[in-house]
Amino acid sequence: TGVALKDKRPKKKKKKKKRTTACTSICWAKLMPLLKLQHVHISVYRELFILWNSEVSSLFLCLVMEHSKDTLQNVIEKKRAARAALESQWVQNILGQVLDALEYLHQQDIIHRNLKPSNISLVSHDHCKLQDLSSDALMTDKAKWNIRAEEAMRLRKSIRSFPDGLRGVLKTIGERKIPDAKIFSSLLPLMLQTDPSERITVRDVIHITFVSNNFRSSSVAMTLYQQAVPTSIIDMLLESSVASILEVMQNFSSRPEVQHRAMKRLLRLPEDQLGLPWPAELVEVLVAIMKRHESVLEIQLHACSLLLRTLGQALAQDPAATVPSDSAVTPVLLGVLRSHPEEQQLLVMVYSLLCIVASQGGCWTPLGVELHKAGLLEQILEHLDTFPRNRDLCINGLILLWALLVDAVAVDKGPLEKAPALIAEVLAIHPTDAEMAEAGCAALWLLSLLGCVKEQQLEKVVVLFLQSIRLCQDRVLLVTSAYRGLASLAKASELAALQVVTPEESSNGLALIQETYQLHRDDPEVVESLCMLLAQLASHKEVLSELAASGVQPLVEEIHGRFTSSLVSIGLPGLKWLFPRVTPPPAWTQGNLRGRGRKT
Repeated sequence: TGVALKDKRPKKKKKKKKRTTACTSICWAKLMPLLKLQHVHISVYRELFILWNSEVSSLFLCLVMEHSKDTLQNVIEKKRAARAALESQWVQNILGQVLDALEYLHQQDIIHRNLKPSNISLVSHDHCKLQDLSSDALMTDKAKWNIRAEEAMRLRKSIRSFPDGLRGVLKTIGERKIPDAKIFSSLLPLMLQTDPSERITVRDVIHITFVSNNFRSSSVAMTLYQQAVPTSIIDMLLESSVASILEVMQNFSSRPEVQHRAMKRLLRLPEDQLGLPWPAELVEVLVAIMKRHESVLEIQLHACSLLLRTLGQALAQDPAATVPSDSAVTPVLLGVLRSHPEEQQLLVMVYSLLCIVASQGGCWTPLGVELHKAGLLEQILEHLDTFPRNRDLCINGLILLWALLVDAVAVDKGPLEKAPALIAEVLAIHPTDAEMAEAGCAALWLLSLLGCVKEQQLEKVVVLFLQSIRLCQDRVLLVTSAYRGLASLAKASELAALQVVTPEESSNGLALIQETYQLHRDDPEVVESLCMLLAQLASHKEVLSELAASGVQPLVEEIHGRFTSSLVSIGLPGLKWLFPRVTPPPAWTQGNLRGRGRKT
């Protein structure tokens, strides 16, 4: 049989062909996953093709699928006409098959959208299949969608208007001695929650019916839910090659105990046996297992460890390697963050993996936009606020924050307003941690470029930059980020510029600049950062006297002489002698600083 979509578009002579082509491409892309479905309890979709009828100037999208004449609706109607009840064992069997099929669909990110007895076909008396998956591409008829929405509203309204509401319906179920009435009565309220996020999941229904209450079904998956695979059998299956282990993981994808032992086995294997540098199949299997067992902490921990090992080793051997685009790594990792917001060890690994993902082509690619839309910035700041003493979590969180902001062109600054204060608190808790200071300075530099450091926070942030530089001037990324951050603050505020040159204890920022230059005089990137700061300081009249008295002129002349053809010297001529106002060179703007620091 075929399902056809008649696409009647406004008959505008211009642009009609272009609009039709665009709609066809969208529909095609949405329907292609249906052709890949392979499940014993889902009708097979055989073919997808498009026809154009010139007589009516309409497009027909045809989806060919298996079809069975008999359905569950027919059985219900026959039993109702005969005033007979459905057999309990038969209902359990069909229910198990339907749940098995639904769970498979949800794992593929597909929602049936039109599940009802007439769309549960009966291939035989004891074997059913779901049919008529209504992709939204097939539902361009808004009137049809409105009818279905109205039907759902009418159902809820009728239940609420029933005497005693849902309680009355449940009471009637019990009085009529419907098989397994007690179990279904406990499920119905959970399935009819107004808020979709509060409704029971397919996995929960399976647990209540086939685990807790021992329902029976011919579905293999439902049978496996009730039986534990013996450890000896699992170990025997896993004593082989990586390919065989992956096959076991796929064949027992619903069994958390099998996945747990399989991943432990893979973690014990040497790298050459794992197929490094890039075992694409391993990554895909791990992602699928993580998605299926999102709530099982042990599986998430082992899977993230394996992903870090494989992806990290791949990037170490080939920095140009990329995460497979079809592996769906990003949404799975974001789901793990939502499911385990308090598991600090897991959060550290997820942050590390997301840093790898975020480095794949920049954060304003579709992948990067997905990370921003998922609220990842807010989650990082929340974790910094909640776990400021967890060193690994804070370092990885700050690195990920930097990765999300380094290519930022237009970003919502609202959530970032509290970021400088949180970072300052974290650095204060870890005052001698050079790695923490490096990650913190990199993040604060980008926040200063974005204008997220408020006037009341300037003093604290300037002090943090200077303290971090004094802590370890030998770390190139740290001093580069800190000096660029100071330059950005000095450009925005004369108060910040004055604070840099004002003596503090035994030294000030100008003395620190000279110390840093002597240590990194042969590193153009560090020297460029120093020049950026000097140029911005010289742009404020109130700071000129401090600059003139500091003895920084010989330093400026030496830099100008050593880097005459370099970006470093572009803004320096104006710093000589009287230090007139200097305009920062174009190369120092935010847009041209994109990607700096990636060398590490």
